[in-house]
Amino acid sequence: MILYNVTISIDADVEAEWVEWMKAKHIPDILNTGMFVSARIFRVLNEEDVESTSYAMQYLAESMEHINLYQQRYAPALQEEHHVRFRGKYAAFRTLLEAVS
Repeated sequence: MILYNVTISIDADVEAEWVEWMKAKHIPDILNTGMFVSARIFRVLNEEDVESTSYAMQYLAESMEHINLYQQRYAPALQEEHHVRFRGKYAAFRTLLEAVS
């Protein structure tokens, strides 16, 4: 299994709107690609920045083939939709993790 982790720091003034949009629209859209078997969203607790909050979205894929297909076919449009909606209000980074046990 491969874990695709997206960590986003979102500005406080759009945080509530962003969380709702992620839960109602963006995460379901990602799951509807069929490339992931599950998704979870976590709020980062050990932060001191009062102007933003960080969240980690974790998407579980069965293989790197699914990740590669997602990144080629679906990610550009989904990331652009996020970027247009929250332009200038977030910073994001992505990591891939492989289960070893």
